[in-house]
Amino acid sequence: MARRCAISKKGVLSGNNVSHANNKSRRRFLPNLQNVSFMSEALGRAISMRLSTNAIRTIEFHGGLDAYLQKVSSVNLDPKIAKLKKVIIKIAEARQ
Repeated sequence: MARRCAISKKGVLSGNNVSHANNKSRRRFLPNLQNVSFMSEALGRAISMRLSTNAIRTIEFHGGLDAYLQKVSSVNLDPKIAKLKKVIIKIAEARQ
């Protein structure tokens, strides 16, 4: 499984461990990914994703998964999330 957030696209960064003697050795900075399930009101079920904590906070700030996906552009999303967005928007339009 890739170490990349499906929404914010945060991934692995690389850098150096620097000792007191200024010796440098390569290291990896891993993103803080969490397995999370959000309840979709349009679909009526929970959606499981692997997201960074920053993306989780963003989704909660916008009022949930459905509200966030309706606001965000499809260009920046993972293909699976973009497909989910289309389904959610189609159901939301049918309810109106």
